[in-house]
Amino acid sequence: MRARSPLAAAIAASVLSLTLTACGSDSGTASSESATVGIAMPTKVSQRWIDDGNNMVDELKEYGYESKLRYADNDPKAQVAQIEAMIDQGVDALVIASVDGHALTDVLQKAAAADIPVIAYDRLILDSPDVDYYASFDNEQVGELQAEYIAEHLGLVNGTAKGPLNIELFAGSPDDNNARFFWDGSMRVLKPYIDDKELVVKSGQTAFEKVTTLRWDGATAQKRMTAMLRSTYANDRVDAVLSPYDGMSIGIINALKKQGYGTAAKPLPIVTGQDAEVPSVKSIMDGEQSQTVYKDTRDLALVAASMVNAVLHHRKPMINDTTSYNNGKKVVPAYLIKPVSVDKGNYRDVLIDSGYINADDLK
Repeated sequence: MRARSPLAAAIAASVLSLTLTACGSDSGTASSESATVGIAMPTKVSQRWIDDGNNMVDELKEYGYESKLRYADNDPKAQVAQIEAMIDQGVDALVIASVDGHALTDVLQKAAAADIPVIAYDRLILDSPDVDYYASFDNEQVGELQAEYIAEHLGLVNGTAKGPLNIELFAGSPDDNNARFFWDGSMRVLKPYIDDKELVVKSGQTAFEKVTTLRWDGATAQKRMTAMLRSTYANDRVDAVLSPYDGMSIGIINALKKQGYGTAAKPLPIVTGQDAEVPSVKSIMDGEQSQTVYKDTRDLALVAASMVNAVLHHRKPMINDTTSYNNGKKVVPAYLIKPVSVDKGNYRDVLIDSGYINADDLK
């Protein structure tokens, strides 16, 4: 088992204190020995979500809870059915990483009627008052880190850029609330350069609604990038691509390489990413993808598990944000973990030495 990070150690200490306090009381507690937690994850297409599910099961087991883990194959209706089944089976709490943040209102009403607490996991559940807490990362900072990497490595920050330089923008899935937070963070950094025409979006596609990528799909991103390269960039080159997710980044890079990028005469542009997935880390090592944003999902699972433990003992979990995440019905109290920018210079220290990725997996 890995050594605990400072964050994990602090949460573990808090949970221990809470549990000891609860054990000294004769009322208002839940028995870990008899409690079962339903875990609803969106997909197995991404290794990241497979790891999230396994991490949640492991962390809950540490606290004595049984788990029911379900994957929805990116189908909102399937996820609703899975959650409804877990409610009917009598789970004591739900941890949900939603496929579609807008699709769960009715089924969560059923959870509330059964007095089942709900923790939104990484993706905020929207349009429902029946969400108790939210465990995630500082999602605006993810976008800021991606955009800052672009600005720095194009020479815009220190004034050495020979512009104007061309950039194209991609955003995540429109039904995932995080996509907007990533976008807002990145635009806070990039928009001044675009307004000053130091950066040019030659396609003209600068509105969030025009650049979203349903289900964060790499093939969809590749298709859009290919279309832009064949039209807008037939006689020009793109210098940077804002990509919010590694799976999309791989698709974008495939499109670029098929259009002649990746040679000494025509090097690949800067391409960002997120989630530090193994294929993208390999791509970074090979000098193709430029950057990714690392989010330690092991810590995220610990945060979510500690929230479950707290609410099942009728205690308030640790939170550090009470203002940012309005889901349309309420501001959901959250615990946000800080992300880390990773590139060829620090991937070994951040990802391998921490045990997040096994070095053998990168061979």
